[in-house]
Amino acid sequence: MEKRMLRWCFENGLRLYFILRIICSSCCLLCFVKAQSRIPTEIVQLWASEFGGELNSIVTKYSGSLLLQKKYKDVEPFIRIEEVDGVELVMQFGEKMKEMLGRKVEAVKRLVDAAEEADLYHKYDMNFEFDYYNSVLINERDENRNYVELGNEFILEVNEHFNNLPVNTSLSNIQVPTNVYNKDPDILNGAYWSEALNAVFSENFMKDPTLTWQYFGSSTGFFRLYPGIKWMPDGNGVISFDCRNRGWYIQAATSPKDIIILFDISGSMKGLRMTIAKHTINTILDTLGENDFVNIIAYSDYIHYVEPCFEGTLVQADRDNREHFKLLVDKLNAKGTGVVTKALIEAFRVLNKFNETGQGSLCNQAIMLITDGAVEDYESVFEQYNWPDCKVRVFTYLIGREVTFAEYVKWIACNNKGYYTHISTLADVQENVMEYLHVLSRPMVISHDHDIIWTEAYMDNALFQSAAHSLLLMTTVAMPVFSRKNETRAHGILLGVVGTDVPLKELLKLAPRYKLGVHGYAFLNTNNGYILAHPDLRPLYKDGKKVKPKPNYNSVDISEVEWEDTDEVLRTAMVNGETGSFSMNVKVPVDEGKRVLFLTNDYFYTHIDDTPFSLCIVLTRGHGESLFIGNISVEEGLHDIDQPDLTLANEWIYCVTDIDPDHRKLSQKEAVIRYLTGQEPDLECDEELLQEVLFDAVVTAPLEAYWTAIAMNISENNEDGIEMAFLGTRAGLMRSYPFIGKEKSSNKKFFTTQDKHSIFTMDHFPLWYRRAAEHPPGHFVYSIAFEEDMVSGKKNRSKMITASTAVSVTVSKRMAIAAAVGVQINLSLMRQKFWMATQQSNDTDCSNIEGTCPISCDDDALNCFLIDNNGFILISKKEEETGKFLGEVDGSVMTQLLNMGLFTEVKLYDYQAMCKGATNHHSGSQPMLSPFYTILAALKWFLSNLFIFFVEFNFCGLWNGESLVNAKTVFHFGHKHRKVEAFQPCNTEYPAFVYDHTIKEANGFIECGDCQKWP
Repeated sequence: MEKRMLRWCFENGLRLYFILRIICSSCCLLCFVKAQSRIPTEIVQLWASEFGGELNSIVTKYSGSLLLQKKYKDVEPFIRIEEVDGVELVMQFGEKMKEMLGRKVEAVKRLVDAAEEADLYHKYDMNFEFDYYNSVLINERDENRNYVELGNEFILEVNEHFNNLPVNTSLSNIQVPTNVYNKDPDILNGAYWSEALNAVFSENFMKDPTLTWQYFGSSTGFFRLYPGIKWMPDGNGVISFDCRNRGWYIQAATSPKDIIILFDISGSMKGLRMTIAKHTINTILDTLGENDFVNIIAYSDYIHYVEPCFEGTLVQADRDNREHFKLLVDKLNAKGTGVVTKALIEAFRVLNKFNETGQGSLCNQAIMLITDGAVEDYESVFEQYNWPDCKVRVFTYLIGREVTFAEYVKWIACNNKGYYTHISTLADVQENVMEYLHVLSRPMVISHDHDIIWTEAYMDNALFQSAAHSLLLMTTVAMPVFSRKNETRAHGILLGVVGTDVPLKELLKLAPRYKLGVHGYAFLNTNNGYILAHPDLRPLYKDGKKVKPKPNYNSVDISEVEWEDTDEVLRTAMVNGETGSFSMNVKVPVDEGKRVLFLTNDYFYTHIDDTPFSLCIVLTRGHGESLFIGNISVEEGLHDIDQPDLTLANEWIYCVTDIDPDHRKLSQKEAVIRYLTGQEPDLECDEELLQEVLFDAVVTAPLEAYWTAIAMNISENNEDGIEMAFLGTRAGLMRSYPFIGKEKSSNKKFFTTQDKHSIFTMDHFPLWYRRAAEHPPGHFVYSIAFEEDMVSGKKNRSKMITASTAVSVTVSKRMAIAAAVGVQINLSLMRQKFWMATQQSNDTDCSNIEGTCPISCDDDALNCFLIDNNGFILISKKEEETGKFLGEVDGSVMTQLLNMGLFTEVKLYDYQAMCKGATNHHSGSQPMLSPFYTILAALKWFLSNLFIFFVEFNFCGLWNGESLVNAKTVFHFGHKHRKVEAFQPCNTEYPAFVYDHTIKEANGFIECGDCQKWP
């Protein structure tokens, strides 16, 4: 049967503009009708007018938006609007961060002095006995109920400051990895003299209650942690954590270094030797950090770089490059004859070039020779390239049980200031590789250079047994501890490393969210250009039901988050530690990439002195750089703030509650009330923020009575379907009023910590607030949420639609956003109102109308859709299509709308994506560099466009009835990849679609064989 589809997109009249411009910037009705039927334009316009008018009346009434706007209008004479000075703000925040980080450094310095002093007066005894608190064995009893050896009673209490873990804040205890004997004389002597650190740990914590974990990692392998905790083995009963392998230990124990690894892949390296050698290389790579530079050369009859792209150079040893090297090394096979001469010459040539040109680490240089033997000493090579200064140390690793050529291998190391190691089993690798760190640290130890190091952002999932605790981003400040004893001073003995963790969320709390505006934010980066903290940093991903850290989570570059800085102006300035400002237009994805905000951002940045970090604050042009201040008395505000319907953003710092243990259980609202009433005068509170909260509490208080009055008039069954009214202000104040019982609520997570997008957090304002702020006050924006099933991990369509609008204040022609207010509407109400509005009455005059009359969207022959301004379906006859992108339901029509200019496609990029794909590229950037990948991309483009051609022209003889659904391939928000074992980091380009509000009305025609489509 021939069909014709009509689509009308329009804005009609002021009242309609207020509604549909904000819902969807257009109302698009897709109508599938018989060929002889036509839907007059005026009918569709009438339907939209009726539906829009009624919906606008409902949301305006129940939200109380007009009342709230009036209340803020009434107090405008008592308000002043100030422009935020970004330069002053970033300098102020930067100074606070410098002071906070400086306190951590002072704590670490006190630990260094105490440790070196304790060792100085301790006399080593091979037969020493000492019963220390072993963190694995504490509180363990044998079958006779007696405490086991090293496992005496150790009192533990849950502490909110330490992630609600059971801890002992009076004492530290000691963890020893499984591969280290816990009663070895080195362990017992070190455990004894390091007991002196307990008093300093406690003193540091008293001086700075914001301190978290403090620790000493010994070069002998034990790890002293304060406060003491109960350490749990893994599922196999193994304690794999070795502090000497941690980034903070390695960076503090050695200076930055340039390393070239020479890998013997001759035929004699087959079998177990090859396995051990590869494991040795991987272990060496794990000891490198982002301040080091590395390359790997494999040799047999000839030499070749394992990564040809890196030939003749060194690359930064960040996580991406290290993992990339591991994948390449794993593929190498043994063959040929081992000729090391050319490999040594090439390694010296590259290292000398780097040294002469001022590239690389500008510090230590070393060659790591991984081989099963050497047939000569290669003296001539060393005479030409390394002697007599021996600027490049050579470390040799003899692989395998045979020691036939051990003499030459040992000679090479000893005559080039290196270290010789024989590795015969996989179990030998870890301890033997670590020896090179002690050698490289000797010059630093002898000169007693106590360099302070700061690590990149990381998650210590090896330290805590709870995933919730381990997935906290932190940085560590650490310093080496040296022996001061005269008899060992010349030998350069490294005793270990002390450090303390700094949770990055605590650092960003020093940049108060309320001063940054609706879309503003702060972020930190290292001097290597890597993000330390950023609201758009996504370090985790879901693999099935599990949440895991991404492989490259701590090597995300500034340019991968602030990706519109294509010329890297901002990146260059921040990496160089400059102070200044920069502006650019940005496209900000929101709602998981479904929508996009077009903003102009001003970036203000500065270096944080005495650290490798830089701070940047971002303010949005317009209302984002305006701050309004209202005056109100404490007495007036107290009454209105102490109401059950009012909450405060608990992640914001109104009052500091994490210093005094008695305050840690207080919510921010409770702390504010206690401070203002004089019950807790010692609380440290943000007076400016408290003034804003008090002012907003008074201005918004009438809404409670307004909502209550409405609730009293609602019928028992609440036929209107409005479930909740809510508001939020720029001070993080929130009010809500449920019109139905909680047990009947369709979205119980909304306005709770379970739905972070619906509340104020440290990173962002609520999504409904952010979207409303980008539309004129009084214009409601609508969205339908998707709820995640905690069991299956799938996202299901919510039964609720959220509508919100902004409330503004204007003083001396300057406007600022004061608040946003909205309602949650049951989807059934929207559908009911829509179907009632989109029908002709039975008494319609049909005498001059061809075809069906009266007509209705509820007719079987007619399908109608309401879509929003990003192309998502709000209402469809098929409920399962609600919330879907129009391109998934009918790609040909969406393509036509794009061609007509009604919608615009916006390209967005995600440089932190995780994709399923069989790729050897660890870095997400690698596939973009591959010629093969380019060919595949071109092929994919051709096939995609060919597919659009088929969809648009819909050869019905070849296309079944389900073809419209399959059109989603063209407009899917992401990429489909064939299934493999694991996710890999990747870069993705994906589209968002935005309605062009300048187009008032449009229609078009698509020929599709036995059907016709009229958009």
